[in-house]
Amino acid sequence: MKIATTTLAACVAALLTLGLVMLYSTSMNDVPRGAVSPIGPKFLVTQLMWCGLGLVACVIAASVDYQLLKKFAWPIFGIAIVLLVLVLIPGVGHKIKGASRWFKFGGVSFQPSEVAKLALIIITAWYCERYQRKMDTLKHGVLIPGVIIASMLGLIFIEPDRGTTILLATVTGLMLLIAGVRLKFIIPPIVLAVTALAFSLWRDPMRAKRLFSWLNLEETKEGVGYQAYQAMIALGSGGWFGLGLGNGRQKLGFVPEHHTDFILSIIGEELGLVATLGVVLGFVLIILCGVYIATHARDTFGTMLASGITFLIGLQAFINIGVVTSALPNKGLALPFISYGGSNLLAMLACIGVLFSVARQARASEFKPSNPFSSDELSSAQAT
Repeated sequence: MKIATTTLAACVAALLTLGLVMLYSTSMNDVPRGAVSPIGPKFLVTQLMWCGLGLVACVIAASVDYQLLKKFAWPIFGIAIVLLVLVLIPGVGHKIKGASRWFKFGGVSFQPSEVAKLALIIITAWYCERYQRKMDTLKHGVLIPGVIIASMLGLIFIEPDRGTTILLATVTGLMLLIAGVRLKFIIPPIVLAVTALAFSLWRDPMRAKRLFSWLNLEETKEGVGYQAYQAMIALGSGGWFGLGLGNGRQKLGFVPEHHTDFILSIIGEELGLVATLGVVLGFVLIILCGVYIATHARDTFGTMLASGITFLIGLQAFINIGVVTSALPNKGLALPFISYGGSNLLAMLACIGVLFSVARQARASEFKPSNPFSSDELSSAQAT
């Protein structure tokens, strides 16, 4: 367990450091549209502040027994639901590009769906432990948890935030499968969800164009597919070892979201394929450590909690990398620990803290010395 937690901490620290360095590189000479001077260290300073808050949340979550989350699972879920409702109210939620996903206080933005990610994992883990003997039935394995999960995913979907909806639906679906839900019960909801998603895409011209652009990138490289095409150019121009830190050209207005969703393309351009593969390796190691912690947790709740967090981090990284390399259509998900975005960074570090808590309790139970004065030991000694 010590090797797993040490490796996990080292990988997260390395990705955080890389993210801060690349954020500095991508924003120092970045001139926003309509401005006359570059942003400078503004993004870096903001990210450092969120990083500090995230590390505090990580330490607190690691220090506290994760069993407390089970006791407060419903209040946490309820708070997340209230925040998701409030963000949809005009004048309360802050709308950007037609999506109402943020609260804005002064110059600080906060995305409640990031809180909802952990809240949904906690309530799903609680449910799976509470009804673990009945998870192979239709009622307790699919219908009841389906209502709980859909109540949150529906609110996220209508923001609209289809990327996060797909991510959380996949994470919770995998958690239910691990908990013992029969595959024949879960396939119909998956088919229904995919059908509903396809229908919503068909009725949404902007996202339909994104999907068409992904399928025909060369034909749309001057329009909807501009950003994805430029990201591919950035990755390709970096070669094995990159153009050098700060020497990237695609960040100079060619890749619009170069400091958020598409920051991996700038890493590939400036630091090369070796660094890009290093990022992939970092996430693979985080997933392996998360799986090890989950399989060695002291109880079902710990196993489900660690599994959900591992799926969340791994799938979000997989989707982001897939989007940047044009293996997947644009979903608008940040690269964990690296992309600019305070809400996501805070949530991801809190999740890592919970993983450490599960690992700490597992380690404590594994190496807890036996009591020589216990009744079993005494009876054994007397018999001898």
